Amino acid sequence: MKVPPSRPVVLCLSGHDPSGGAGLQADIEALLAQGCHAAPTVTALTVQDTQNVRDFRVLDREWVLAQAQAVIADLPVSAVKLGMLGSVEMVDTVIELLLQLPGIPLVCDPVLRAGGGGALGQDDVGFALRERLLPLALIATPNLPEARLLAELPEGSADQCAARLLPHCRHLLITGGHGDENEIHNRLYLRDGSRHDFTCPRLPGSYHGSGCTLASALAGRLALGEELVSAVRSALDYTWRTLRDAEQPGQGQYVPRRLPLDFCG
Repeated sequence: MKVPPSRPVVLCLSGHDPSGGAGLQADIEALLAQGCHAAPTVTALTVQDTQNVRDFRVLDREWVLAQAQAVIADLPVSAVKLGMLGSVEMVDTVIELLLQLPGIPLVCDPVLRAGGGGALGQDDVGFALRERLLPLALIATPNLPEARLLAELPEGSADQCAARLLPHCRHLLITGGHGDENEIHNRLYLRDGSRHDFTCPRLPGSYHGSGCTLASALAGRLALGEELVSAVRSALDYTWRTLRDAEQPGQGQYVPRRLPLDFCG
């Protein structure tokens, strides 16, 4: 019997969202849709729904290290996706793990706040991310509010935030969607000074888990060997389709439909 080739493995380090809209469930679904295998490591537990975050608890570093090291020892990791870390100690824990995976592309989604505005990290996490973790990433994918927090520019434009952040990371994708323009502008800034703009029509409503979806899809495309600019375009196109087809399972934000309804049919 001919055995099909294994799907690329993406190690995901992020929080658990019990509503299923964001966090590791979003990672798993988005990676399945790219044809990848998700290996999820839980960094934090949250109390949240589709409206907002009420509380969170970062796991002990020993538990996170044990989870991820079990994966690294057993599976050939082709990419790493980071989501919610929640504390400076967890930033340092992840850095320790990444040193075991030299040359593996890292997509960093700097999760600092939920869509409803609730905090998903201690106040000093943003500084630790910028100074110590972004330099290890192939690309970071903040939305504009997150980019402003990381750059410490409360009213900064995407260009201004990029100028402040690019010395800390190789490439930067700042996503739009938080204004009121008819078109959303997503801007990819490369270390060589070049820039690529991707636009898409604005969709009505607000969405829970869109950033997780995008970063995971991008990690999946990179794990499959797609070149960076093309992978960003593929991930953005996929994410827009998941938002176009989103559902409202609860009383708050819409949740992206990351898998087709006939996925198991």
